[in-house]
Amino acid sequence: MSAATEATKIEEQFGSDVIERKEFRGETTLSIHPNRIHDVALFCRDMLGFDMLLDICSVDHAGTHPRFEVVYGLYSIAKKTHLRLKGRLSEDEPEIDSITDVWPTANWHEREVWDMMGIKFRNHPDLRRILMWEGYPYHPLRKEFPLEGIPSDVPDVAFTEVAPLAGGPFVTIPTEGNTEVREPRARHAGELPTTATFIAEP
Repeated sequence: MSAATEATKIEEQFGSDVIERKEFRGETTLSIHPNRIHDVALFCRDMLGFDMLLDICSVDHAGTHPRFEVVYGLYSIAKKTHLRLKGRLSEDEPEIDSITDVWPTANWHEREVWDMMGIKFRNHPDLRRILMWEGYPYHPLRKEFPLEGIPSDVPDVAFTEVAPLAGGPFVTIPTEGNTEVREPRARHAGELPTTATFIAEP
């Protein structure tokens, strides 16, 4: 059974609540009205045999409307079939139903999306941050959050000084140079060695 066939069954069942369907490189994606994502998830599990939730992630399409997407990766072990669902959310009200009662593994995925993107999951049993500390005022995966981070004055909870190599080894700077030049440590060439010499013992 193909994902395309299963997607057609979802379209027949939910009609206009399936906003868009895309086929790309053998993968099928359905965009679902956010108020029906829980119903569609139940249908996928109980009627179509999608017994595994592989992942939940989120996308910030800053500057467009709706701004956010929540993306669900489903898999049927018996049918060896993948299916992707998406729920689009406005910037004013980034909120969607939890599916932890459908697939319990959604618990930590939804907590991460809440922590990093600020999307709330209604009826989640324990919606709290999973990476950042409680009370942290930002959501680091939103587009407006700078790559180098934002200093946070939270004494006794987290350090407030600039970290060594702030920005991390994967944050580069605009330049025409190669990766070695763009790499953050290249900005402090006088402070850190740019090469290492290894001498083999005889």
